[in-house]
Amino acid sequence: MRVGVFYFPTDYGINVVELARALEDRGFESLFVPEHTHIPTSRRTPFPGGGELPKRYAHTHDPFVALAFAAAATRKLIVGTGVLLVPQHEPIATAKAIASLDMLSEGRFVFGIGGGWNVDEMENHGARYETRFRQMREHVLAMKEIWTRDEAAFHGKMVNFDPIWSWPKPVQRPHPPILLGGETDLTLKRVVSYCDGWFPRAARGFDGAEAVGRLNRMAASVGRDPSSLSISVFGARPEAAVLDGYEKVGIQRALFGVPDASRDEILRTLDGWASLAAAHAA
Repeated sequence: MRVGVFYFPTDYGINVVELARALEDRGFESLFVPEHTHIPTSRRTPFPGGGELPKRYAHTHDPFVALAFAAAATRKLIVGTGVLLVPQHEPIATAKAIASLDMLSEGRFVFGIGGGWNVDEMENHGARYETRFRQMREHVLAMKEIWTRDEAAFHGKMVNFDPIWSWPKPVQRPHPPILLGGETDLTLKRVVSYCDGWFPRAARGFDGAEAVGRLNRMAASVGRDPSSLSISVFGARPEAAVLDGYEKVGIQRALFGVPDASRDEILRTLDGWASLAAAHAA
């Protein structure tokens, strides 16, 4: 099992280049970043976490730009989206951005995806809350066609294009791993249908053995080999016993949440976690 982090890369926080180097120097496997393209000032959609929306949600860098800088500053660090709000992105351009990042990082990109929760944000992109998961599926399937075929075409209800040429292709074959965030049974159905792994939150009451069992049963129900799927848990508690438990049941990755704090505080936090990352380094 590998240990990484996720972090909102903001315009006021630690520079993502310094963060990436600090992670690699301390033995962490990966850096995942979320995204919000913007936050509508209407605030029509309540924050799922309750209370006021944290400042960082409106201050994040573009994830592909941030991860490109992180990859360029490191040699081994895995970089990933955690998660990209797929319905808010045009699939042909997104496929090229991902393939470019995977090629230039020499195969170090992981594609964490989600449908999104902020209704007014997605509507500004022309997406609709009611159909966001249908749109996400078609976008992902269309991108797979672009990544794996010299002449790619896709004809769906929400994505439609005749044969195209698009290079580069990703270094990872057939494409970078696709991990879907969420915790519901519907999430798991989508994971086993068109993804490579599950990206659940380590919310209160999360049970690693139960999570692995749920995913394996869902895979078996559609005839998919459970060993072809991974689990990456984000928001994991930085405790040795927790990580040992995850590893014992077959969870492949745990991500700690880097605080929205000053540069010095973040580096001190990483120092405190470094022994845990080293203990689970590949």
